[in-house]
Amino acid sequence: MLVRKPQFAPWHGRPGRWRIAAVVAVALGLTAGSVASGADADRSPGTPRALAATVPVERLAAGDLAQGITGLQQHLKAQPRDATGWATLGAAYVEQARSTGDPARYPQAEKAFGRSLELRPADGNDAALAGQAALAAARHDFTTALRRADQALRVNPYSERALATRVDALVELGRYDEALGAVRLADRRRPGIPVFTRYAYVLELRGDVGGARRVLLRALDSAFTPGDVAYVATALGRLAWSQGDFTESLEHFATALRAEPGHVPAREGRGRAYAALGDTKRAVSDLEEVVRRHPLPGQLAVLGEVYEALGRRDRAEEQYALVRTWTRLARANGVATDLELALVEADHGDAAGALASARAEWARRRSVHTADALAWALHANGRDEEALTYAKQAAALSPGHRDASFLFHRGMIERALGDDAAARRDLRAALALNPGFSVTGAREAKAALSALSALSGLSGLQGES
Repeated sequence: MLVRKPQFAPWHGRPGRWRIAAVVAVALGLTAGSVASGADADRSPGTPRALAATVPVERLAAGDLAQGITGLQQHLKAQPRDATGWATLGAAYVEQARSTGDPARYPQAEKAFGRSLELRPADGNDAALAGQAALAAARHDFTTALRRADQALRVNPYSERALATRVDALVELGRYDEALGAVRLADRRRPGIPVFTRYAYVLELRGDVGGARRVLLRALDSAFTPGDVAYVATALGRLAWSQGDFTESLEHFATALRAEPGHVPAREGRGRAYAALGDTKRAVSDLEEVVRRHPLPGQLAVLGEVYEALGRRDRAEEQYALVRTWTRLARANGVATDLELALVEADHGDAAGALASARAEWARRRSVHTADALAWALHANGRDEEALTYAKQAAALSPGHRDASFLFHRGMIERALGDDAAARRDLRAALALNPGFSVTGAREAKAALSALSALSGLSGLQGES
């Protein structure tokens, strides 16, 4: 299924949340060859032919992935000079770290890719180079991810992993026009679910939500494995949630969970939709299960906000403390965590630390998300004139893209500056677009609008006296 026409990837609100994972491949049994044609020719003579069959590991169940890693480790003990096997093991480690929230796997992945390149030089080892690109993206080092993806594509222009990671890197670096070109190229060379979902995300960032939805619906029609169905249905649910259509989002998450009952992203999405609808009991049930299996900053923060809405401040603070614990562990394993930490600290903790983290991230990459995070951190520190500059820059970086949390941030900054008309406009727009964008944020937006209305009424009365 080739996508053409206004070119048409997953759910987001912030880059640490609901982001597209790097696509890598892992064998259903033990190991995999290159995702490009000719994988069998690239296989070690000791690697069983059955091991060349691949599926995208981001859509494998956790048990399948763990079994695959165990099988790869056993295989590599018997065939330690299998360069493709080492590259595949590295890719599996990257995905396991992403899917479990355990960044300790990243150094293991780095070693596996290094071993693969020792056995087969870079000029003939696109699997290891593409794997290194995916690893760099997972660590939020998107400049390195782009460089490694380009290296892999010079060796194998049809590497699905490299093509997908190249799109991810360009998006996260804020190079949106280039990302559109990259995803069009990927669609021509390797059309498939990983490319279609990225296509949709690039369109969403350009403000073409209808086009994004059409691409995802077509991708769902082409999905035939339970993992693919769950993956695409979850992306549709996230898109519907971002537009405030919680009923439709729940339908898509139900489709995903019917296909794959243990699909954590769908469970997370369902929890967010329940929270937006005020069904906090079901929201807590889903989100507690999610953070038990996938304790990442975005998931921990949203559970903390639901606890806050329930008046369980102690439980909320536990979640925010876990975010800080995770970021320390992630940093120790080479992950840049400044963006995630800036957003959580600006909302729930250390304002000065939030600003330092946001500035560090802005120095690395200039995306709509980093501009918004820096604006919000500056606001948390009372520096609203500077904050408004970055809030406007977030809008200018990707014209047409609308995000309720961005509108909320800008509205609160405008209110602090005394621009009541602009504040009312943007706060109303945030709630109109997605009234459940954040449990605590939506509550604050409503309170601010009530205060602004009261102030306007008072001013009117004073004018009449």
